Formats: sequence, C-alpha cells, structure tokens
Amino acid sequence: MSSETDLIKLYSSRILALAADIPHLDRLDTPDVSVKKRSPLCGSTVTVDLKVEDGKITDFGQDVKACALGQAAAAVVGEHVIGCSLETIKTARDQLKSMLTEGGPTPDAPFEELEVLIPAREFKNRHASIMLALDATLEALQQQSEESCA
Repeated sequence: MSSETDLIKLYSSRILALAADIPHLDRLDTPDVSVKKRSPLCGSTVTVDLKVEDGKITDFGQDVKACALGQAAAAVVGEHVIGCSLETIKTARDQLKSMLTEGGPTPDAPFEELEVLIPAREFKNRHASIMLALDATLEALQQQSEESCA
C-alpha cells in the first residue's frame, strides 16, 4: 500500500468529524491551573484550563492548534474529561501511549473512543500531537495536586 493511500486511510471521516467538533474550545476566565504543551516535531499546541474540586475536574477549557489527529484526540478528551481524577487521566494517557507505541489496547472508558486513532500507530511523527490534550491535562492536574498539598 502506498504511503499516500495510508495517509488517506489515516484521516478517516470519523477522525475528521471529531476534529470539526471539539468540545470546550473556550478558555476559562479564572482557571485553577493552565498548561500549554507543544509538540516539537510538528509545532502543534494544546493549552488546557482546569477548575478542580476535591481532586476532580469540574470545568475544562482548551485551545487546540494541532493537526486533525491532535484535534480528534482533543475532542475525545474534551467530551469526557469533566469529572475525571488525576488517576483516571494518568491511566488514559498511559493507555493511549501504549496503544500508539506498543500495540496496546484501546484506553478504558470514558476514553475508549480514542480507538479511532489506532491507524496512527504507523505514523510515529503524529504521536506527540495525539498525546497533547491528555499530556497537558495530566500536567495541569499534577500541578493542581501539588499546590493543594502545599
């Protein structure tokens, strides 16, 4: 199969639909914590704003400047992130990384829809962009957790 055909397959209609409908694209006015992550390879960026109460995300905003794959991942994260704890986000991030790099299974609920990104396994140069939303959310929760313990 040619690489052009592989790329066409990679950008499926489902991925493009997710990328076109990203939830929580408005930044929060007064977040408890904000984190911006950038993929050095492609320049994609995701900035997340969180409100956190009792260790769970109560409000979420994001600014996504990424390829369709990064946007699709951000859409899934944005759809399911409210109510999640640090442990849930860390597990989802670790499972997504394993799915992409080690052929691991699809992330657990509520992030199982990230399965749509399985075709990106073959495109290592896209992995960092796909990881941005969960990486930024995890870092923000870790910062918030550290601040609340201080």
